Amino acid sequence: MIHPHTEIRFINDAVGYGVVATRAIPKGTITWVLDRLDRFFTRKQIHSMEPLYRDVLCKYTYRNAEGDYILCWDNARFINHSSEPNCITSAYEFEFAVRDIHPGEELTDDYGYLNIEDPFEASGTSAGGRKTVYPDDFVRLHFDWDAQLLGAFSYFDRVDQPLLVLLGDGLREKVKRISSGKEKMDSILHCYTGRHALTHRARRILKKRHDNVIYPF
Repeated sequence: MIHPHTEIRFINDAVGYGVVATRAIPKGTITWVLDRLDRFFTRKQIHSMEPLYRDVLCKYTYRNAEGDYILCWDNARFINHSSEPNCITSAYEFEFAVRDIHPGEELTDDYGYLNIEDPFEASGTSAGGRKTVYPDDFVRLHFDWDAQLLGAFSYFDRVDQPLLVLLGDGLREKVKRISSGKEKMDSILHCYTGRHALTHRARRILKKRHDNVIYPF
């Protein structure tokens, strides 16, 4: 479920529609939560469908850590890509605003952490932004994403959280412990479908990157 202070607007001819903030959404706010109405599809289910359905799912789904395709029932499926996103997904099936989002500003994700299957050329990137998004961007960029998530967690108890009700009691308490520094945060690499295929050497290198993060191996 997407944050209630958002709406769909036409952005431009290159990206089409996107999700825009109707009010200020401060850093540390949960901007999206996987909920009970979101639909899961396996690869087998998608490939058994007619091309029309496959095309829709290819455009609007993301893949979770198990490789299943998730179709958000609400406006969340219209969130566009940015190499400098203001929202980042976490290992807990929700996303954080990693900086203040102003009224009229578009909410964006980096599709590099959505387990894309093929590289694509990103449109509208900034001068310093990467031009091509790859399926294994997780490996190269997770450290920066984790650092931004840790920063967002530190603001969790300082801002309004209208989507907090969608988190179970156990996860709610876990998030509070992470935000107060009482528990380490699970790395965004927990979301990576290719994490089990990483070599032992790669895993050893990755585990040394951040003291406040738990890696999935």
